[in-house]
Amino acid sequence: MAVLPGLILAFVLALGGQVLSELIGVTWMGLPRSPISAIMMAILLGILLRNTLPLPESFQPGIRFGLTRVLRVGIVLLGIRLSLGEVGAIGLRSLPVIVGTVTVALLIVTYCSRRLGLSERLGTLIAVGTSICGATAIVATAPAIGAEDDEISYSIACITLFGVVAMLVYPFAAHWMFAGDPLASGLFLGTSVHETAQVAGAGLVYQQYYDDPRVLDVATVTKLVRNLSMLVIIPLMSVVYHRRSAATGDVPPWWTMLPLFVVGFAGLSLLRTVGDMGVPAFGMLSPDRWTMVVSTTRQVAEVCLAIAMAAVGLGTRIKGLAQIGLRPLGVGLFSAVLVGAVSLSLIALLS
Repeated sequence: MAVLPGLILAFVLALGGQVLSELIGVTWMGLPRSPISAIMMAILLGILLRNTLPLPESFQPGIRFGLTRVLRVGIVLLGIRLSLGEVGAIGLRSLPVIVGTVTVALLIVTYCSRRLGLSERLGTLIAVGTSICGATAIVATAPAIGAEDDEISYSIACITLFGVVAMLVYPFAAHWMFAGDPLASGLFLGTSVHETAQVAGAGLVYQQYYDDPRVLDVATVTKLVRNLSMLVIIPLMSVVYHRRSAATGDVPPWWTMLPLFVVGFAGLSLLRTVGDMGVPAFGMLSPDRWTMVVSTTRQVAEVCLAIAMAAVGLGTRIKGLAQIGLRPLGVGLFSAVLVGAVSLSLIALLS
């Protein structure tokens, strides 16, 4: 199969991250538990490998598979960690922060892009990618505004660069800023980090460093709710863009913008809710067996996400960023900082 070389490489790097974490933290530092995140090590190993060694083209299908299908399976399986009631409570709590962050980011980033002389299309793509869900929002918006291929590539590169930095830095910033509050930290990661993969990675880094899985749960639900804003924002941005220009473009059908892994996550949460209601679960599983099913599913989810995070590292090409130019990079940096600042302010204000 074409995906096997890249997928095996991502798995090996995920395993290598775990081994390196234990080697540094337990063997070398003599601690009972490694303070080094295995997920972070896997990402850094992937970035190092991709940017120092020539990676054969045969690895690319598997890397893309890890970044898409394996990631989505991991996100879906994370749904088993929460009941529908818990998902709903987190979703409602996150809505004001999501709406405020997305609105402010879209308005200010598009305005600044125009002031700096970027094309209307490129500014729009950077704005939706930063505020909603990274490359997915960019690819969905591009045909609606008639974006060129180089504009799509530049905006995705900006989002990838600053999203990876946020994924590695924000878990520590969140723990410090919110004094270890899992709800506030999860809301911050879920609204300030760009891509779904990067949010999952940030949540896993937080979980491994601070031994608190609740942050990953909150961040994941918050990000999935944020992803759903595509259903409103992309048609709206298309209308605004076409009113300002004579360009043409097609808005994708709404159902193509609905991430199916969001539906899958809700389905697993429903399964957890129904299973927890019955004794035995579903009329056939004893409490011990149901607990084992939930625990095993959670472990499989984390393995999938570890592979996806290694693929994130393998998909990060630092050399290609030099072709973007300073102005798009400047807008990307500004938008990343802006989203984080607005998220932090709204969480502090609403707490």
